[in-house]
Amino acid sequence: MALLEARDVVSGYGDATILHGVDLDVDSKEIVTIIGPNGAGKSTFLKAIYGLIDCWEGTVQFDDEEITDRRPDTVSELGLCYVPQRANVFPTLTVRENLEMGAYIKDDLTASDFEAVWERFPILEERQNQRAGSMSGGQQQMLALSSALMIDPELLLVDEPSAGLAPDLVDDMFDRLVDIRDGTDTAILMVEQNARQALSVSDRGYVLDMGENKFEGTGEELLESEDVAELYLGGG
Repeated sequence: MALLEARDVVSGYGDATILHGVDLDVDSKEIVTIIGPNGAGKSTFLKAIYGLIDCWEGTVQFDDEEITDRRPDTVSELGLCYVPQRANVFPTLTVRENLEMGAYIKDDLTASDFEAVWERFPILEERQNQRAGSMSGGQQQMLALSSALMIDPELLLVDEPSAGLAPDLVDDMFDRLVDIRDGTDTAILMVEQNARQALSVSDRGYVLDMGENKFEGTGEELLESEDVAELYLGGG
């Protein structure tokens, strides 16, 4: 059984149905990317998985346990964390305080918990006493990821990790995500507009359009698909 299984998920906002029966699997220690046009329901799907909005129909299972419509805090306690695209750090708290907040479900924090962060993102060690809101967008994104990783999650949901980053930082961000997959026991499910680059580092991918599954396959298969290239990657 997959680490995460979403089946026939229907959800939306108010009277507007955004997701029309979406299916998705994520296995342990893999990167899976969801791509698709704006308004396809990609971010809505992550929110439905994490319990930020209700699943009107369908089910979500994580690590053999049904989590459909569970509260986000209880989902995090099971080992599933979410990094939103915006407002993903506490701007008035320092870097170190943000990391402590990320580990709120742990009884005790040790020096090794922080050392793992400093090793992955040395700039955060240098800035550990700086207020998060005064850092660059790229540094805040590093902090948001690190805060989510403080509880050693089995699965990390990441919404648009490269959004707002300077071009020279985009490559670095995707390299960091690969390092997380390869260097920890954490799988990653991300939504990303930078489709080609995201798929190039992904084990598998899904294409959503109008709230429905359109294509799925390995990252390489989706990159090589003429249909996917023409419709979603800006041409073959």
